[in-house]
Amino acid sequence: MAHRKPKVLAVSSGGGHWIQLQKLIPAFSDCTVMWATVDASYQAQLNRPEERFFVLPDATRWNKLALAHLLFKITLLIIRQQPDVIITTGAAPGYFALVIGRLLRKKTCWIDSIANAEEMSLSGKKAGKWASLWITQWEDVASEQGPSYFGSVLSNLLVTTRSGHTDSAPATRREAEQIQT
Repeated sequence: MAHRKPKVLAVSSGGGHWIQLQKLIPAFSDCTVMWATVDASYQAQLNRPEERFFVLPDATRWNKLALAHLLFKITLLIIRQQPDVIITTGAAPGYFALVIGRLLRKKTCWIDSIANAEEMSLSGKKAGKWASLWITQWEDVASEQGPSYFGSVLSNLLVTTRSGHTDSAPATRREAEQIQT
C-alpha cells in the first residue's frame, strides 16, 4: 500500500510572519503543502509550483467586518481542503485557522514570531488553547504551561548562513535584533 503524504496547511499573514513560515519549508519535505496568506505576490516565492496557494483577505482586530470575512474564508478553505495538520506563524489568519482546525479535530501548531522576545503576541496568547503544539522562539518566554521552546527559526537560519549547514545552536537575542533592523 502506498504511503499517503500528510496534507499540511501552512497559514500566515504577511511580512515577517510569511518570511518565517517560508523558513520551515525543509520540515515539509515529505508532505503535501497548501499555502494560505494575504498577499498574492507571495506565490512567486514558492519553490515547488505544484503546491496549492490560497489568498486570504487581510484583517486586523480593528476591523471586525474584515475579521468576519477572514473567518468565513478560512473556514471554507479548511472544510474544502481537509488538511491533516495546520501550522502557522500568525497573526489573525493563523489564529482563525487554528481555531477552526481544532474544532474540526485537526492537528494544529502555532509558532510565535521571533519579534516577540519579551512575551507572546496577542494572537499567540489566544492561540495557546487551540494549538496542539504551541511554540515560542525565545527560551525566556517558554513555561511549563506553554508555550514550548525548541529553538528558533531565526537561529537555524543564522547558523545555516554562517556555516553552510544547519545546526541547532540558538541565536542570541542581540543577533536577532540586528537582523530585524
